[in-house]
Amino acid sequence: MTAHMPLTDFIEYPQDEMLKRAQDNYQQVKRRHSIRAFSDRVVPQAIIEQCILAAGTAPNGANHQPWHFVAINSPEIKAQIRQQAEALEQAFYAGRAGEEWLDALKPLGTDANKPYLEHAPWLIAVFSKKRSEDEGEQKTNYYVHESVGIATGFLIQALHHAGLGTLTHTPKPMSFLSKVCGRDNDNERPYMLIIAGYPADNATVPQHAIDKKSLNEICDFI
Repeated sequence: MTAHMPLTDFIEYPQDEMLKRAQDNYQQVKRRHSIRAFSDRVVPQAIIEQCILAAGTAPNGANHQPWHFVAINSPEIKAQIRQQAEALEQAFYAGRAGEEWLDALKPLGTDANKPYLEHAPWLIAVFSKKRSEDEGEQKTNYYVHESVGIATGFLIQALHHAGLGTLTHTPKPMSFLSKVCGRDNDNERPYMLIIAGYPADNATVPQHAIDKKSLNEICDFI
């Protein structure tokens, strides 16, 4: 028989409070911006730990939790990541990405230089896992891409809620992260690199990134 337990931690709010909470959350989320200039100010590991724990609560296929996070604070490892990521980015911006992709990036003002990979106090490498181990038994993971995507969203939200700036970074190919992070095996794949820390004093946000689609453009009610 499948074991179940009573739902005891759900909190129901009056509908006017529900709407206020939803509005407040939207206003808070609107303040999250992808930044590319980070301060090197120290962020305690305990804060990062709590944010990763929050990511680990994400819904996922069969509750196999097909993710692994590597939180990187070491200057030496961050320097390795920057060196290898920038080498890939040089080729990307030299034409490997294709003209259409590069044209789409122009309003953001990005280029192959990624100094934030060293300046930010924390890099968090997110890995997806094809299989998990339960009491020594290997089991297949399901809906891996979807599950890890949701957990990554939870992580970004948690970091923002804690008061940190963030940036998602997806160098292609990302296989070098497996080696640098000691996760070089046939079960795990790098999914995303998240940069986290305080914004630098000169941090800016591209105007293009502020322009979000309206509710009517992203949603239908039927």
